[in-house]
Amino acid sequence: MQNKKQKTESGRCENYAKYEYNKSSYEQTYDVFQSLRQDGLLCDIKLKADDNKIIIAHKVVLASASPYFYAMFTKFSERNHDLVVIRQIDSTALHLLINFIYSGKIMVTKDNVQILLPAANLLRLEEVTETCCEFLHSQLCPTNCIGIYTIADLHSRTKLLTSSELYIQQHFSEVVGGDEFLSLSSEQMVKFISSDKLIVSSEEKVFECVIRWVKHELGSRKCVLLQLMEHVRLPLTSKNYILKKVVEEPLIKNCYECKDYINEAINFHLFNAKLIPRTIRHKPRYGDKVLLDIGGIEPTCTQWYDPKINQWHFGPEIITSRHRACGAVVKNNLVFAVGGMDNGHRVLRSVEVLDLSFESPGWKPSVEMLVERMDFGVGVINNYLYAVGGRNHSHFALDNAEVFDNNTQEWSTICNMSITRSYVGVGVLNNLLYAVGGFNDALLESVDTVECYHPSIDKWIEVAKMCEHRSSAGVGVLDGVLYAVGGFDGNKFLSSVEAYRPSTGIWTPIGDMQFPRQPAGVVALDGLLYVVGGEDECINFNTVECYNPKTNTWTLVASLMNTKKHSRGVVAINRTGFFKAC
Repeated sequence: MQNKKQKTESGRCENYAKYEYNKSSYEQTYDVFQSLRQDGLLCDIKLKADDNKIIIAHKVVLASASPYFYAMFTKFSERNHDLVVIRQIDSTALHLLINFIYSGKIMVTKDNVQILLPAANLLRLEEVTETCCEFLHSQLCPTNCIGIYTIADLHSRTKLLTSSELYIQQHFSEVVGGDEFLSLSSEQMVKFISSDKLIVSSEEKVFECVIRWVKHELGSRKCVLLQLMEHVRLPLTSKNYILKKVVEEPLIKNCYECKDYINEAINFHLFNAKLIPRTIRHKPRYGDKVLLDIGGIEPTCTQWYDPKINQWHFGPEIITSRHRACGAVVKNNLVFAVGGMDNGHRVLRSVEVLDLSFESPGWKPSVEMLVERMDFGVGVINNYLYAVGGRNHSHFALDNAEVFDNNTQEWSTICNMSITRSYVGVGVLNNLLYAVGGFNDALLESVDTVECYHPSIDKWIEVAKMCEHRSSAGVGVLDGVLYAVGGFDGNKFLSSVEAYRPSTGIWTPIGDMQFPRQPAGVVALDGLLYVVGGEDECINFNTVECYNPKTNTWTLVASLMNTKKHSRGVVAINRTGFFKAC
């Protein structure tokens, strides 16, 4: 513990010279208070919880930390009592909170958070309340997000309410399959299905969830069917679906007023859509995907691509300027910027994360990797983030790999690859991790070999070799096919591309790109394979091209807003409120 002395008034022979003393920590004082309480010394208050368990304490200590206790012991009749009954608080929660007041420490878990949050809210212990909310936010998943949303609403926790609402919108297709969904009130149902931010695979999913919700408690809910159907965007479903599923649904047949919405949707398909009066039901939701490009040659710059209008926009700036970094998405809403090299040519272990479930997302530091890496590859399997190969601070090629568990917030090593691979491309197909090509230090050359990691047995297994030697190839997966894009064969930069299908076990050349490039970001979006940036012998590209597997052709699309270089940091993300074109 450090204490500070500050000379506030001075004068060598002056009688009024003074020094101010600032004690920098009260930890030792509170340790004494806690010791006194545990020994039952000088305690002047007993707190009885609803289950009649007694906790002893000191009024002055409780009042110093909690506005609730301050008011109780200074303004109300309890100030003269030595026993106070605390209603609506579980004794376990009360014990944990009293310990926090004395020690400044508390452990929030999935087993105690639901009793701690209301108790901390009642006692106005804002730090604990915020910690509970942050914990609940970290635990959001499709099976509990509605429960967390309800808790946040009940206790007026605005930040958690907003983030859980966004999570429900972004994972709506998964959420509606669970039992929690059936507990939504009619007001909550209307709120969610009327939102432009709802992310669903199709509008058919919205119609089906409405029918399922109404049928769950048919007697009390059938009266709100018409109100819910007002927000189902039937014109965005197919005519065949309307005629076969919607029209034939018994609930719809028995709701005469619902037929107006059916007629509106059918007319939209039968007649010139431009002549049909537009309503909210004709408007596509923003629940689609965009591309996010992380870093590159510009410091801390990110930008995102809207395929609907073929345009790039600047995104939230990352904290550290990263070249040769990688990007990945975990749990559909966490974007990771991993490793790379900063402007001082220092190879990085650091990782940053962007949580898309916040209304205004910003990059935050995450847990550092075990090994610094650049010119490496990443992949995500079942929400585990893998970092593979690359080069370290000594510029030695690596054969090792590691995995990040987002639940425990820990990195751990996995089995080494058979060879060192810097400038390696990585892709995930059928829950297997593929390390594609790269540069092997022992051979001093780009390689054509590919090996596949099986998480269930922690083992790398070689698969078929590529048609060409490739280091710095971009790797992407589209419709069950693994693509190796461009790269460097040891003599020249490549525009060639090849595809691997596990069913055949071989690599097959496909149409060449319009430009040779390495190492470009590669990502699938809306049935197309996008290749972003990269470089050849003398040019850093800002060009972007996309591959259509149906026509086996490459097409140039809107260019990046700055010159792109050395990055695999391109990912497809759910479009949230932040990623909207003006």
